[in-house]
Amino acid sequence: MEDFQCADALEARADLCRAVIRSAGKLVIEGFRSTATRSFSMKGPQDFLTETDAASEAHIRATIQANFPQDTVFGEEGGGEIGSKVWVVDPVDGTANFARGIPHFCISIAYVENGRTEIGAIYNPALDELYFARRGHGATLNGKAISTAATLRFDSASIEMGWSTRVANDVYLGVVKNLLDMGANVRRGGSGALALAYVADGRSDGYIELHMNSWDCLAGLLLVSEAGGDVCPFLEIGSLREGGPVLAAARGISAGVSSASEIPLAAVDAVVDGTRERRVTSEA
Repeated sequence: MEDFQCADALEARADLCRAVIRSAGKLVIEGFRSTATRSFSMKGPQDFLTETDAASEAHIRATIQANFPQDTVFGEEGGGEIGSKVWVVDPVDGTANFARGIPHFCISIAYVENGRTEIGAIYNPALDELYFARRGHGATLNGKAISTAATLRFDSASIEMGWSTRVANDVYLGVVKNLLDMGANVRRGGSGALALAYVADGRSDGYIELHMNSWDCLAGLLLVSEAGGDVCPFLEIGSLREGGPVLAAARGISAGVSSASEIPLAAVDAVVDGTRERRVTSEA
């Protein structure tokens, strides 16, 4: 792999992120096409593990540490230290889909510096779709700029929702009822990271998960924020190591999604052309 050192340290890391997520994608899609490496074990209820998860994370860790040895890596499978410059890695998100031969899974990588997500990438190798964002530079899909949906009405909105065994079923069912009562369609695809990417490019209008791990959501939250959507202040209401609630939505319906889920939006006041407007921070 090429040398990623350059004068702009963040740009060097951005280049590395794009390269390593694609190279990991080659390992993942090879594993997907092989029935043998799709065999799985269970880490817990509805929590799947395959050989490919471990291979993908090992590759990503080794590549990052070879190029930026001062950085730490915190991954779903291998854990790790959380330093001031940390890469947060999910080597295969949507492992249940992967194990069952459903091509809806991805790799998610975020780079966090001094408590702020600066870079995020999500790659679905089955469709060769690479979502990428760098703070302040917008969000792209395969190099083309993307933006969240212009949806304003809940009776035309499609919201995806994930769930975790850390939260009681009754709580989830209550949020689903709230969304349905508002007129929204509610669905679940089995990959929270891809769900967030789909909010960023307008395929979905929102995503909610009442508890999500940082490796599943940091890249996607940055994507949505950079694509013009609203997000929760994840690192304020949750943490890198323990996770927390997640909300991301198109701006036209985000207040309603927040109300239905009781997850706050990360918002600040900004003055634009003399008018005070609500603006979401990028504090994923």
